[in-house]
Formats: sequence, C-alpha cells, structure tokens
Amino acid sequence: MTRLLFPIATALLAVQLSAQPPATQPPAASIVPMPIPLPLKHAPRPTVAAITAQDLMTRLYIFADDSMQGREAGTIGNVKGTEYIASEIRKMGLIPAGDSGTYFQILPFKTRSVDPASTLTVSGAPLTFGTDWVMSGGKPVTLAEAPVIFGGVAGDTSKMIAPGVAAGKIVVLLFRPPALIPPERVKDAAALILVGIDQFMPFIARPATYVDDPTNPPAARQGGAIILSTGAASKLFDAPLAQLTAGTAGRPLAASIMVRNEPVAFPARNVVGIVPGSDPALKGQYVAIGAHNDHVGLQPVAVDHDSVRFFTHIVRPQGAEQSGKQATPDEQAWVNRELARWRAAHPNSSRPDSIANGADDDGSGSVSVLEIAQKIAASKTRPKRSMLFVWHVGEEKGLLGSAWFTDHPTVPRDSIVAQLNIDMIGRGDAWDVTGETKDGTVIHGSPNYVQLIGSRRLSTEMGNLVETVNTQGHHGLQFDYSLDANGHPANIYCRSDHYEYARYGIPITFFTTGGHSDYHQVTDEPQYIDYHHMARVAELVGDVAVHIGNLDHRLVVDQPKPDPKGACRQ
Repeated sequence: MTRLLFPIATALLAVQLSAQPPATQPPAASIVPMPIPLPLKHAPRPTVAAITAQDLMTRLYIFADDSMQGREAGTIGNVKGTEYIASEIRKMGLIPAGDSGTYFQILPFKTRSVDPASTLTVSGAPLTFGTDWVMSGGKPVTLAEAPVIFGGVAGDTSKMIAPGVAAGKIVVLLFRPPALIPPERVKDAAALILVGIDQFMPFIARPATYVDDPTNPPAARQGGAIILSTGAASKLFDAPLAQLTAGTAGRPLAASIMVRNEPVAFPARNVVGIVPGSDPALKGQYVAIGAHNDHVGLQPVAVDHDSVRFFTHIVRPQGAEQSGKQATPDEQAWVNRELARWRAAHPNSSRPDSIANGADDDGSGSVSVLEIAQKIAASKTRPKRSMLFVWHVGEEKGLLGSAWFTDHPTVPRDSIVAQLNIDMIGRGDAWDVTGETKDGTVIHGSPNYVQLIGSRRLSTEMGNLVETVNTQGHHGLQFDYSLDANGHPANIYCRSDHYEYARYGIPITFFTTGGHSDYHQVTDEPQYIDYHHMARVAELVGDVAVHIGNLDHRLVVDQPKPDPKGACRQ
C-alpha cells in the first residue's frame, strides 16, 4: 500500500508538504511478544488448484525473495516479479489481455531529474544542488538576476504579501507543512522559493518517476518550486526570515535549471489475464480482481535486520506510518533488552539487510490473486461473467499502474462490473497494530481479522453481498470497518489501486489485514507471514468474485460517483 505522504504540489496554487500524520503510540502493555518466525528460505513445491496455505507459502517465498530486489517499478527486480506472474498465469491458461496479445501492459514510465549542469547563484556566488537547493516540479527555470522579495509565512495571509506584489519577482516563503499557499498571493511570480523544510530535501533531490501520458499530464509540468536550505536562504537577506516583514527585498538570484526526462531502465508493466465467463450473454462483462506487483526496492544503506524488527515493533508498531517517531529512553532500553535476549537464543543470526522484500505489501496480494486465478481457471463450472485479473505496477509511486489501466483499459471500461483489491492480507494477528480508529484508538488484529474499505461507498449491494458471502460461505472472518470512516486521517480509501476503479463509478471492495510494524521496512519478509490467515482471506475474495460473476444483474450503484479527475477524499 502506498504511504500517506502529502507531496509537494507542483502547481503554484497549492504547495503542500507534510510528514506522516501523528499516530498514537500504544501503551507498552499492548505490545504482544514477537512470534517465532518461519525459516528464512523455503523450498518450492508444486501448486494445486485449490487455494492453500502451502501454495501461498511456495509462491510468496519466490515472489518476495531477495533475488527480486524489492520489485521497485522500473527496475530489473520488478521485471523478474512480473515475469513470474505472467509465467504462472500462462500455465493456468488465462487469456492474455495486455498489449498486442501479451500479458503485459507497459506504462510510458519515465524519470525526471535536475540536470547536473544546472546552476543557482546569489549575487554571483554559486549554491550547491542537493545541499543548498533542490527543486520540485518538471519545468526548467531560467532567471537572470531577478529581484527577490520575502513573501511572508505560507498559510498565514496576515503575514504574506498582498495580491499583485509578486508579479515578475522571485518570492521567498517561510514554509511549514502542511501550509497552503493562496494562489493570488504568488500570481505571476517569476519563481517561488520555499524555506524551512530542510529535512525533506534529500527526498526531493532524488529523481522523480512519472507516467508520460499526454492525455493526463502530471501536475509537475504545470509549475514547481525551488527549495532552499535554511543556510542558503540566509545569503538572500540580512536577517533570518522569521524576523523579516513581508515585502522585504533580498539580493538578486540567477538560475539556469534544466530538467532531464528519461525512460526508466527497465519496463514498468501491469500483468493482465482473463478467465472467460461461461454465459455467452454475460461473458463480455468482467469482475476485476487485482493486487499490486511492485514494492519499494533497495535501501541505500544496509541495517541490522533484527535490530530494525525489535525497534519498529516497540517504538513504531505501525511501521512507516510512524517513521518520524523517536524512542523514549525507556523504549530504547526495552529494545536493547529484547534484542539481547533474542541474540542469546539465536547466536550468529545477525545479518545486514537492505532489501525491502514487500512480502505482505503487496506480495501477499499478488500471490493470493494467482491462487484465486488458478482455482477459477481450473473450475469445472466457471462464473457466468469473465474474471479479469490485473497485477498493477507502480502503486507505491502513486497508483500509477491502476490509473493507467483504468484510463487506458484493455477491455471496455464500462464492461467492468466490480473490482476487488487485495493489498496486504498476510498479517493481522494480535502481534500487529493494524491501524487506529478515527478517534485514535489503537487496533490489534485477531485470528479472524480483516479490514474492509469502500465496500458500500458506491454500491450498498456490494457491501451487503460481501457480508452475505462471508456468512453463507462459512468463512468466519470478522470485518473491521473502522478505517473506512469518512474523514479518517489515514485516508486508506485513497491509498490503493481500488480507488482508480472507483473514480469511474465501478463498485469496489478493498480487502486488507491492515498495517504492522514491518510496513515499508526491510523486515517485511515471507518468514513473518501468517499463511493460513492469508488463505482464508483469499478464499473469501474468490468466493465474492464468483458470486458477483453469477449475479443475474450488475451490481446496483446507488451512491454518488466521484469526479474521475478530481482529488480523492475519504
């Protein structure tokens, strides 16, 4: 599942940056002791038509192996992962539904970066890219000793320049996330400079990835901002920005910032296959079942695997959702004690780790969709409607693959009657903090736990059907709807591939067992997955898909449809 990061809006009308939203740390008593992991490696076994924990284990140990290098979109690891999926559905006999009779739908995926020859100078003195300045957005900037003024404090109109003052000038704003910049205060500015977000500069400096879709250009092409370090900004004015009055003139600045746009080294691709329906009148309609095939790749520095696992479980039990939280002295002492105890019981187990394997996120979903496909493809009685299986790429980079597929579907978009999304269903027991309620109450999993997101947001009938199938099919799962609450700060409804279908009015349900301390960490590995729990959720999803496929009518959409081009709001 993609992280909840409020990106730098590259249009001038709303520049936003934010760290992860604050999350409530559960009390120490709520931390469940670490379970014994499975072996680090597992020998694969032949799979069967039924959905089984053994099959899921075989598949996930392959798909989330170190050899896949974290499956980041646009890398060789992701190519290996998508090739594995395609080879499996080829064996199952699924009909290719990608580009040109293949299983692959390739995205026009590119990287955008600042050209190393770019320059930025203050009164003729050069500033250094990466440490003194970085840039968001994708438009080149050329400025010849343009006048500089202090625009004030972003988000506080009482401390900002008046409308019209910015025209033709470089406007410097003191910025604190998640402030918004009123567009009328910076209208017609020659450039916008933000100061005060030094901690985000290394992230912004990295090459950005985007889909080069002429019909839906990324916002980065519409504008951007130069981000200056606090130290570099001091060269523009004679006093710290916090002491300046809006409108104060600064020293002139010159810029020649060029942007490189290049294709990624390896193709980023959705994998698409179809199991045809059995009813000639209904086989032209599709029940879509999906997961995302990518994860976040390699970390630049190797860390001690066990140390990370104990630290995150005790200090950051929601993993990357709490990435800014530091340990208290008591928590650090607790981490040290538990790690020492583990080391004593498992000598010589320490290992450096830099691969974010993404076993749960979303290896669990990807291999579960394979199992569902195998079961349905092998069934003697197939559903009346066709089953459309899509493994989306680039979910971790902003739902790119699902957005591309729904904007450029390989089957008529109106023929898709529902979409069932699986993202992170490999955990969810009492050890895991699976999220928080809207009011901040910490949630733990259980043996029967599964979260449902969005099941009634477009179609009440869809939500009721999932409940009925769970009951009548004796699946025995307990549904948690708390993270589906309107206005929930985690915004889960907008953070996985189902939303790209929902924005076109296609009823969806998102199945997940929620978060945990290994979320977006190098510790998200196959050895920590609950395969029996995962098999139960996969069985439910497959059963729901078959029931939708056999309905004598399309699911009724009785709730308002979103704007396909609008921003998602939960």
